[in-house]
Amino acid sequence: MGSQGTSGSGSLVLVAALFSALVLAPTWAIHVYTHREVHGTVGDQVTLACSFWSSEWISDDISITWLFQPESGKDTISIFHFVKGQPYVDEVGAFKNRMEWVGDPHRKDGSIIIRNLDYTDNGTFTCDVKNPPDIGGKSSQVTLYVFEKVPTRYGVVLGAVIGGVLGLVILVVVTGYLIRYCWLRRQATLQRQLSAMEKGKLQRSAKDSSKRGRQPPVLYAMLDHSRSTKSASEKKSKGGLGESRKDKK
Repeated sequence: MGSQGTSGSGSLVLVAALFSALVLAPTWAIHVYTHREVHGTVGDQVTLACSFWSSEWISDDISITWLFQPESGKDTISIFHFVKGQPYVDEVGAFKNRMEWVGDPHRKDGSIIIRNLDYTDNGTFTCDVKNPPDIGGKSSQVTLYVFEKVPTRYGVVLGAVIGGVLGLVILVVVTGYLIRYCWLRRQATLQRQLSAMEKGKLQRSAKDSSKRGRQPPVLYAMLDHSRSTKSASEKKSKGGLGESRKDKK
């Protein structure tokens, strides 16, 4: 019975220890970030940016190292060190008097600048950071391409093409809208003119009909006047004939 209790308690302690080691203990792994590639031109300068994240406070023992592997070579050489708060730039190799430290470990920045670029600078640069006790994790690499002139990237060309197509589509839509707007406005103007003409015709026809409605009384008055004049002239002629007959008698 006692041995069973001792073995059971020992198993519980072992499980607790494994749980503490796997779950409660911090994961000491530093994360380093760089661009995938950087372009530069001959005689110009380029910044090789390097940032990192650490679960620990930045200690005085932090170290930052830059390595370089030429495009045409297989060997990797160390070109920069930051140790004990001091930067150590390569003063012997190909980057002599062409490299500058612009990083700040307290801002989690390990960037450097390479000046007066040449074709021999083509290659892969590796940024490696250690911040004890964060000593694990992977370094990060950036490839430098040196050209006589920086080529236009495919993404820039594609973006320009897409932007041009979208601009053309917008121009066509706006033009079609303006044409339709002008056509509708012209139709509305013509409709108003036709309505005004129809209204004018109706008004003129109404005036003509009113004039024709007022003409018959005038005609009747003229006819009555002509009739009365004719009867009066007939009476006069009859009276004259009677008097002439009397004179003859």
